[in-house]
Amino acid sequence: MEPRILYAIQGTGNGHLARALDVVPLLQQRAARLDVLLSGPPADLPLPFPVRYRCHGLGFIFGKKGGVDFARTFWQLKSARLLREIEQLRVQDYDLVISDFEPVSAWACQLRGVPCVALSHQSAVLHPLAPQPPKLDIMGRAVLRHYAPSTAQYGFHFQAYAPGISTPVIRRQVRALTPTDEGHYTVYLPAFDEATLVQRLRYLSRAVTWEVFSKHSPVEAEHDNVRVRPVSGAAFLDSLARSSGVLCGAGFETPAEALYLGKKLLVVPMKNQFEQQCNAAALAALGVPVVRSLKDKHLPRLDHWLHHGQPVPVDYPDHTAAVIDKLLLEQLPAGVRPRLAQPALQLA
Repeated sequence: MEPRILYAIQGTGNGHLARALDVVPLLQQRAARLDVLLSGPPADLPLPFPVRYRCHGLGFIFGKKGGVDFARTFWQLKSARLLREIEQLRVQDYDLVISDFEPVSAWACQLRGVPCVALSHQSAVLHPLAPQPPKLDIMGRAVLRHYAPSTAQYGFHFQAYAPGISTPVIRRQVRALTPTDEGHYTVYLPAFDEATLVQRLRYLSRAVTWEVFSKHSPVEAEHDNVRVRPVSGAAFLDSLARSSGVLCGAGFETPAEALYLGKKLLVVPMKNQFEQQCNAAALAALGVPVVRSLKDKHLPRLDHWLHHGQPVPVDYPDHTAAVIDKLLLEQLPAGVRPRLAQPALQLA
């Protein structure tokens, strides 16, 4: 019998959705039926596959001062709706539920005693062998652990720190790019507003052209050497491929793609966001410079990076199909087998 699979995606940010662009087709090839659930804010990336369930979920709202806007996040939390979504989702109708840090599916499984398999970056961040920030954040770690509980974990991180952790999913659109260097710097800092970024970047260097992609800007704008553009998947990838370097938050997908393309990289982790603090620790261990904010005291380090920064070499082979085959063979119930395009590769 071939499997019926529910694949649930967290819609906050673009990283989960970017990973899904490669994961969903692979699951479709291996399942008799694949349903996709998406929760959180409206997606910035166009999705080339059908979404059966769209849930409000439990998303986070980016602020404009370098962190999560907890007031707006709390205000948009509709607890009664969230509970209703959890109660109504029939996870028991599937042979396997796979969650990329998605809370509705995870808690629906918890409620009904159904296994929920995490296929996410967050599950790798929580591994005891993954890099951690020097300052212990008990609350942040607890939120990350309980936001989308799972019964088994398959993780992605900047390095394969332990068994069950693989290097990043680099989507096919990025692997197909031919990197060049046309002199500009690509910026994606969604937790800062346009005015702050323009003021800081113009102050930092007028000799550099900045291409800023902003979640807070609905139209394009030019501010001397700073060009601000709305978030767009195709435009961002084009800018990324042609850039001299990338200035971004300490998320996962964008730094991983910049490293893969051989771009020099500097990250600014979001304030009060434990996952990004962990990512920053991992990137710093690789040799990527990290600054804690865009305040004046950090600008000399940014300036040094502009003039002297170098790309950090990485090796990110395409292991996505092998990870999915391993997950399906290990987690599907007895008697249910996927359609494997080739024998499952053995991963550490």
